[in-house]
Order: sequence, then C-alpha cells, then structure tokens
Amino acid sequence: MDATSLRRAIARTRLAPVAAFPKRLVSVARHDAKVLRTSARWLVTSREHHNYTYDLTKLSRQHLAWFVSVVCDVPVKQVRGYLAEVESDEPLRRHIEQTTASAARRGLADRHVRYARRIGWYAIVRATRPAHVVETGVDKGLGSCVLASALLRNADEGHPGRLTALDINPEAGYLVRDGRWSEVVDLVIGDSIASIGALDRPVDLFLHDSDHSREHERREFEAVEPKLAPGGILLTDNVTTTNVLAEHAERTGRRFLAYRETPAEHWYRGDGIGVAW
Repeated sequence: MDATSLRRAIARTRLAPVAAFPKRLVSVARHDAKVLRTSARWLVTSREHHNYTYDLTKLSRQHLAWFVSVVCDVPVKQVRGYLAEVESDEPLRRHIEQTTASAARRGLADRHVRYARRIGWYAIVRATRPAHVVETGVDKGLGSCVLASALLRNADEGHPGRLTALDINPEAGYLVRDGRWSEVVDLVIGDSIASIGALDRPVDLFLHDSDHSREHERREFEAVEPKLAPGGILLTDNVTTTNVLAEHAERTGRRFLAYRETPAEHWYRGDGIGVAW
C-alpha cells in the first residue's frame, strides 16, 4: 500500500483525529507565529493605543471600490480614481504629518499617514457631493481631514459643502483646527445627541463614529433622522460590532450594505463601513 492509500485508509478509522493532529498543530503554529511577529513589530514601532491606522490589503481595497460603486451608483473606475486621489494628496499628507509631530498628544499618534477604510468615506463624499456632512466622534481628526479634503475637491468643481464634526472631548480635532481643511469644518464640542438636535440645516451625509455602544448608536440615528435632507445617506463605523444601522434601515425603508476591511500587516482585525441609503 502506498502512502496516499494509507492516508486515505486511516482517514476512515478512529485514528483519523490522532493522525491529523500534527498537521493541524503546524497550521495553527504558523498562523500564531505570524500574528505574534506582527504584534511584536507593532508594539515596538507604533504609538497608537486606539483608533489604529493601517493600509488595506490590495484585495480589500478592490472590494472597497466596488462597495462604493454600488452604494453611490457610479462606475467603479471613477471610484478607483477617487481612492487614488486621496492617497496621492501630498499637501494633506504633509499637513497630517507636521501637525501630528507638533501636537501635545503626539506621544499617542503615529506620524506615518495611513487612511484604511477612510478612503471609502472620501470616495462616497466625492461621488455624492453632499452640501452638509455630519460626523460624530472626531478623536485626532484624521477622518475629518479626509472628509474635508473631499469637500474641498468638490468645491473646486463647483459643489461646495461643509463638515460638522462633533466630539465630547475638548482636545479632539487638532488635525482640523488649522490649514485649509479647517475652512470647511465646524468643530462642535459637546454631547452628540444634543448637538445633532441643535443642527440648523439639513444633513446630506451622516457618519456615526462616536460612542460605539448599541444604545448610543441607535439614539444618534434616531436623532438625525428628522434632520436628513431628501436622499440623505447614513454611515456607521461600527458595522462589525452591531446591527443597529441595518435595523434602522429596515424600519425606515432604506437599503443597507456593509463592507469589512482587511488591514495589511497589522494584528488588528479591522473594522468596516455600513451604509443605509
């Protein structure tokens, strides 16, 4: 009996789990060793303690382009152009690097600029040309910079818009307090629910990225619902954790779609984008 026939014979016996154990052990060991190497490298080279930044894998970036194409009903080639546009925006990259280097909280931020799924936010703003974007949860302001950059590009093409960025932390948003990106950003410090209630103009695009508890996310979508402009789009940065936006979409008669990113060379599993439109 040759080796192949022997393996097949053993696979049909009670010895199969025992015989397969060494191969299974090697597979697990290789996977865990790669994770440990990636984690150790990150611990040494990164300063971030939350809101991790990273690049997307090539495949994940391709899937993101198709995701935006479907949601915004624009050709995928056009979306790829938007993704390349923000990734090659050198003034934006230099602004983030230089502002981070001089910030009081620079000890908890990486100077190397990586946008991850935020390039999808950018493409959605470029494709839909909203007059008013509202973002809850600003932190350093990396996502706000990306959104502001898209709005500035739209304005150059005759479609001006503004970003209302809401955060409860008075130190939030240092990346959008100066420079040309600040010209289209209204940074509001306070409770997001109260701030949404105080909005005085319709919302074309709303992004939840603040307190990621299920209850708070639900309250934000309920609060912004009467503020939405016709055809307003809802985004969540919490789509891998809760089903809140999908449930809200079903209640309000919208379509829903989710994208899950895959980070390149990072221990974090990544997050995603949920859209209701």
